[in-house]
Amino acid sequence: MAQSKEEFLEQFGGDYGYPDAPRGIDELRAADFKRLEGMVYLDHAGATLYSEAQMADVAKDLMSNVYGNPHSQSDSSMATSDLVTSMRHLVLKYFNASPRDYKCIFTSGATAALKLVGECFPWSGDSCYMYTMENHNSVLGIREYALSKGATVSAVDIEEVVDPSKNQGCDSLFKISKRSNQRRGDDVLLHNYQNGSLTAISGNNLNLFAFPSECNFSGHKFNLSLVKLIKEGKFIGTSQQQGRWMVLIDAAKGCTTEPPNLTVYPADFVVCSFYKIFGYPTGLGALIVKNEAAGLLNKTYFSGGTVAASIADIDYVQKRKSIENVLEDGTISFLSISSLRYGFKIIDMLTISAIARHTASLATYVRRKMMDLKHSNEKNVCIIYGQQASKVKDLKMGPTITFNLKREDCTWFGYREVEKLACLSGIHLRTGCFCNPGACAKYLGLSHSDLVSNFEAGHVCWDDNDIINGRPTGAVRISFGYMSTYEDAEEFLKFLQSSFVSKAVGLNNGYMVNMDTLHLVDDWSQQATSDIRLKSITIYPVKSCQGFSVQGWPLTTGGLKYDREWLLQGSGGEILTQKKVPELSSIRTLIDLELGKLFLESPKRKDKLQISVLENLTHISAEVDVYGQRYEVQTYGDKVNSWFSDAIGRPCTFMRCTSSKHRSCTINGRRDRLCRDTRSKLSFVNEGQLLLVSEESISDLNSRLSSGNVNGKQQMFVDAMRFRPNIVVSGSASYDEDNWKRLNIGKAYFTVSASPFRFHCEQN
Repeated sequence: MAQSKEEFLEQFGGDYGYPDAPRGIDELRAADFKRLEGMVYLDHAGATLYSEAQMADVAKDLMSNVYGNPHSQSDSSMATSDLVTSMRHLVLKYFNASPRDYKCIFTSGATAALKLVGECFPWSGDSCYMYTMENHNSVLGIREYALSKGATVSAVDIEEVVDPSKNQGCDSLFKISKRSNQRRGDDVLLHNYQNGSLTAISGNNLNLFAFPSECNFSGHKFNLSLVKLIKEGKFIGTSQQQGRWMVLIDAAKGCTTEPPNLTVYPADFVVCSFYKIFGYPTGLGALIVKNEAAGLLNKTYFSGGTVAASIADIDYVQKRKSIENVLEDGTISFLSISSLRYGFKIIDMLTISAIARHTASLATYVRRKMMDLKHSNEKNVCIIYGQQASKVKDLKMGPTITFNLKREDCTWFGYREVEKLACLSGIHLRTGCFCNPGACAKYLGLSHSDLVSNFEAGHVCWDDNDIINGRPTGAVRISFGYMSTYEDAEEFLKFLQSSFVSKAVGLNNGYMVNMDTLHLVDDWSQQATSDIRLKSITIYPVKSCQGFSVQGWPLTTGGLKYDREWLLQGSGGEILTQKKVPELSSIRTLIDLELGKLFLESPKRKDKLQISVLENLTHISAEVDVYGQRYEVQTYGDKVNSWFSDAIGRPCTFMRCTSSKHRSCTINGRRDRLCRDTRSKLSFVNEGQLLLVSEESISDLNSRLSSGNVNGKQQMFVDAMRFRPNIVVSGSASYDEDNWKRLNIGKAYFTVSASPFRFHCEQN
């Protein structure tokens, strides 16, 4: 999978790294983002990062100047007012909006700007609020204002399709899928919004259509030609428009790399947050409103700074004429506003077009590499949402990749599992639905009943219920910013490769456990059971560390070869497990049988550890007690112990089981029936030599947990791998395995040891 940087630059060098800017990406990163050393930050869609030079300019400005409250006429206040005016013009310039046509209203963020539109829009019973399914909750929330005024609300899916027969002007058409209308109240009149038409009853009513310039879930960029089509009544084949349609663009995500050009696409309302563009300040955004549209907004509340005159004890108020003064309540965040110029200074130095090309090159590269990732059985690892990689065009997709990961047996890795492992690897990413329920449901294929069922099962935003009924409830998202580098991309790809991709393992001769059809014998009927499938085989060389999946593996009289043969002991003699040391879960393991080596990786160590499983390289023999059982062990030297101590953040000793003393295994829990080979070595297993788990039993367990959810308490979904099983099977009824007496896989025979689902091997 690895591709050298030189090869990457051959393909993307014209777009990557700002070749025409005063400083390239490597110099920029080294000088202004030193705090990112050893870290991979990939949540720029959530919040991009401020530069050190930017903050130095802000600090110097604040320490050198005096800014007074702009609601006054002192010299310091007038200086603030002049600065705020210049910042409004700077924001309008960013969107290529003429001050003659647009006004910049400062808000506390994009959400506050959207709320302002919803509050002030002149809704009526003849109005319609329509929005695309792929929209942030803050856009969906506007419908509360519309519905409360008797307006109709409708969501639509928009698919852009290429029309080869059209060579004039726009070569795109839009395929529309309209959802059912939403209305509130019994006394509202029915409207004729049928078959996806935007037609309204009255010719004087005002309607609002909202869409994002870029979906914050998938990164899909919407075609901004929608603006003119909607405003001119040409959208979805409607030639005659009754009522006037106005357009709102949520540019919070899209404006970070491609701000809407309002001279070309004259939307009525555009919202943004500045921390999304250049990291600082937070808590500051803007509503860019067309002058004509601003005159239609009805503001009810008045406050300091919004009125020309008011009388306290009678109903008398005169509002100011300036739309900025009317819509901006109280004293604006003028110190934050003053800092905007230093963020735009960076954008101007690099240019927004170069930022778009730079981030797109990284996203395109990673997206293609992810699509190429496959398990050892050629199953895809990554499911990427949005357009397929083969259809991706730079102008269609933003620098965002949203995905889920699948195991070799096609079950899902939970997104919280991915996030936790990423954190341990120093990778910052985002998981969930990203406050975009429509896009989440669309791409994950979740119906209304699925969403309600998930909520009733205890799933809410930001919780750990990432898999319910075997399906993801959200996804993983990475996104690139103007200071992202090729090295960030490579580190993320290495993380995916080492943590989630199963590897082919060389096998030697002898008894093997292979992914073949299982043959089972029911203990009650003594009849063979068919249709049972072996879904996965997992080996855990080091107790409490990560395991690895295989298609086949050799057996010994003690079970799967090398399974749970090593463990870590703390400085006080205690056995270290994930319950005590969660960092153990981040240590990745792999055994190459042909090389005879155990490979270990940790996000806390840059070097990989290799240990021979064939030669005796240990130094000291000893005896240890592991939960009441005595073992003869051999320990390793300082180099190995130091590696593990760094990996888990505490002193420890790495040891290998050489024999188990006074330990025997039993069949069906009876002491009078010993395993066929009582002299065999048992490794650091808890009970039986193998742990088998049935998918159907786990599914039933989850159903019981869900039905037991009372008083709104959240219930965790239990994945089969949570039990760290060696073998996962499917195809039986739940808990049928309690009645199994023996099974064979290929030439390997097993007998039931004890419930739940533990087996011992009988090699014939």
